[in-house]
Amino acid sequence: MTIHPTQGQHVTKARRKAVAPAHRAKALRDLRHRKMARSAHAYVRGNTERFYEWLQEQGDDAIPQGPAIWICGDCHMGNLGPVADERGGVHIQIRDFDQSVIGNPAHDLIRLGLSLAMAARGSNLPGLTTVRVLEALLVGYEAAFPDSDEEEPAIPDAVHTVMKRALRRNWKSLARERIDGVEPNFPIGSNFWSLTQRERDAIKRLFATPEMVELATQLHHRDSEGQVELLDAAYWRKGCSSLGNRRYAVLLDINGDVTDGEDLCLIDIKEAVASVAPRAAGARMPRDNAKRVVQAATHLSPALGHRMRAASLLGSEVFVRELLPQDLKIDIERMGRKQATRVAMFLAHVVGRAHSRQLDKAARKAWRDELSRNHTRTLEAPSWLWRSVTGLLAYHEKQYLDHCRTFVAADDP
Repeated sequence: MTIHPTQGQHVTKARRKAVAPAHRAKALRDLRHRKMARSAHAYVRGNTERFYEWLQEQGDDAIPQGPAIWICGDCHMGNLGPVADERGGVHIQIRDFDQSVIGNPAHDLIRLGLSLAMAARGSNLPGLTTVRVLEALLVGYEAAFPDSDEEEPAIPDAVHTVMKRALRRNWKSLARERIDGVEPNFPIGSNFWSLTQRERDAIKRLFATPEMVELATQLHHRDSEGQVELLDAAYWRKGCSSLGNRRYAVLLDINGDVTDGEDLCLIDIKEAVASVAPRAAGARMPRDNAKRVVQAATHLSPALGHRMRAASLLGSEVFVRELLPQDLKIDIERMGRKQATRVAMFLAHVVGRAHSRQLDKAARKAWRDELSRNHTRTLEAPSWLWRSVTGLLAYHEKQYLDHCRTFVAADDP
């Protein structure tokens, strides 16, 4: 693949001037506040702390206590989507593990339910649709466990569209989005910022280690003895809840031929910080947050977990993964009534499979029985999921408006 320069995007020394970390921190903090102010749904996605604060106030008796397994911890819609495995297969799986812990799987269900309910409200769907969405959520989740007569949910059209786009993508697709110039460089600007020399040197040393060389060469039958060369690196202004933590995009070449896109390797380095999700009593997890994230990924989403490594960079715990063209998030801005229930059932089944694969047959049946015991389809006696999601909806509406007033309104002219 030949990468051609884009008009007006030639890299200059001025554009390559590094942004000081202190200035970076303030800019990222302001950006995070503004992104969360875009909508109540965006606020929910960007603020996991408030979610668990509310749950803690309700007490442990408010929701079923499931088996202690690895959970996503921040299981909203945007954290699920197509991911490619090391053999080229594409799967819909959980794709973010920053908040992962060994905890109560009911927390993932509530988080996903809140995300879907917020999306339904943002799509101006009637309240009855939210009722159907939450019922479909439990049906889809329970179908991922044994002793179930339900068929596996079909991929809904909205998710199928994302899946087809993922399957059509190749390295050229990724390059057009992320890379600039004949000699590949990240386009410095709103999304990518230049590094300090200290950061660049540290990243170069990181990718001289055997673990990172192995990560860069493991896919596509690359030569594991090949020379890994750092072509470019930049600070990556990406995400929402994690904005302000270290994040870098790195471009590597495996065989020295930058015109051959299949031998270019795009790497994401992300700082791992402590999770705000509550862990199960007595749960044993790595103290190193990066190792915790990688271990969670291997349990919840094997297709992605096997492409990740834990490391240390500039005194921070980081996890490293290669990005593939097929890695996309499900980001549905507006949904119809039927589509909303189908999406809910399918995504809940994806989460259920991630939980189910960690349990033996007896534990799966026990957890399904507990869910069924607490699950009612009558509005007169709403289930724990209904009470939790509606309570969180009301709580987050107020918190969202307070956020807009406190952090954004004062800065607007």
